[in-house]
Amino acid sequence: MLSNLKRIIDQVSRDKGIDRNLLIEGLEEAVMSAAKKKFGVRREMEAQFNEEFGEIELFQFRQVVEEVEDEQTQIALKDARLLDPEVELSDELGSKMEDVADLGRIAAQSAKQVIIQKMKDAEREVVYEMFKDRKGEIVNGIVQRFERGNIIVNLGRTDAILPRKEQMPRRSYRQGDRVRAMLLDVRQTARESQLILSRVSRDFITKLFTLEVPEMSEGIVSILAVARDSGNRSKIAVVSSESDVDPVGACVGMKGSRVQNVVQELQGERIDIVPWSPDPAKYVSNALAPAEVSMVVVDEDRKTLQVVVANDQLSLAIGRGGQNVRLASELLGWRIDVKSEEKYAKMMEDGFQSLVAIDGINNKIADILYENDIGSAAELAEAVPVDITAIFPDLDLEAAEKMVAAAGVAVLKSGEEKSANDSSAAAPGPQSSAPGAVEAAASGDDSAQPEVETK
Repeated sequence: MLSNLKRIIDQVSRDKGIDRNLLIEGLEEAVMSAAKKKFGVRREMEAQFNEEFGEIELFQFRQVVEEVEDEQTQIALKDARLLDPEVELSDELGSKMEDVADLGRIAAQSAKQVIIQKMKDAEREVVYEMFKDRKGEIVNGIVQRFERGNIIVNLGRTDAILPRKEQMPRRSYRQGDRVRAMLLDVRQTARESQLILSRVSRDFITKLFTLEVPEMSEGIVSILAVARDSGNRSKIAVVSSESDVDPVGACVGMKGSRVQNVVQELQGERIDIVPWSPDPAKYVSNALAPAEVSMVVVDEDRKTLQVVVANDQLSLAIGRGGQNVRLASELLGWRIDVKSEEKYAKMMEDGFQSLVAIDGINNKIADILYENDIGSAAELAEAVPVDITAIFPDLDLEAAEKMVAAAGVAVLKSGEEKSANDSSAAAPGPQSSAPGAVEAAASGDDSAQPEVETK
């Protein structure tokens, strides 16, 4: 059953691209596994592939003794000399065992399973070596089948998986459909799929534009950041290394041909192409387009941007469900707070900036306080802590007391700085620096509760 294997080994090695030595090693292991099941694990044996006869040979090794006490590990001297006339006592004698075809049905089945597993391991190694350096590339395949919401994609020599979470919403496939995706991960594990695809990754958009825009493949135009709401809208920030090349125009293409090719691949996902700028104020103005920005207040320490727009531009700047400002914030990596001119003017009159200047209070917390009629640090310093816990249900009384105390410290410092500034106007001298270290909240998570740090 296991003889004349040379032709089979050569054919499998050629068709599957598996190292011939790995197959031979697997066969030898299989025969050893089967032999141990039949003859016992105590017997010292060795399986070897005979290239000349194209079969697996099984040898056993026994110690030569005068009188045999253990037939599995010992052989009598008189019997040993029939095999080798020159053998002596205490020598270890190796002899060929019966044909491995006589190992029996169960042993042969065990050998078959070991061989199959070895072939799978070898194929897995071949796939890993083939794709390990292609991570991040775009690949094309055909939908093979569906497994619990995941899509199995045939890439030619092997299959890959497009997990449910990596599929774009509102897009269905049928068996035989062509699919284009990015190779997200290449795994060497035996328990999970080796090749993982994605169509929702931010890098997928970058790779698609790289294929469409020659200036990108030449290194002239680059995408510095991507923010994506898969299937709905994306923003990409682009920059050019040459002053005479417009990065936005290069990505859009003649009559929008380049960007439209990417949009079609993404089933109509809207893509905003934003000119990158080292100036956060200009950058955020570009990112919030088509809304027109009136003013930007930049807080470098906290990585926050206070953006002021005309009253009729507010809904456009925020976008449906806050999508536009959320994607702009993700693109910049800064927290963006958008307000109308009318509300901003009123807040400035009420001393809103003094709230933001309190250690541990960011724009989001200050906004909530302002909406609850606490419009300045002075008003917060006079607030009752239990009333603060009513505004922030997740805040305990101790934290509320710290917030009020921090407001009192900020008011005191503000008064000291004002006195110092008045004195310096009359007589030059050292001035106190403004307090810093306020927690930045760039994530935009409305569930975040206030954190106050007193000094």
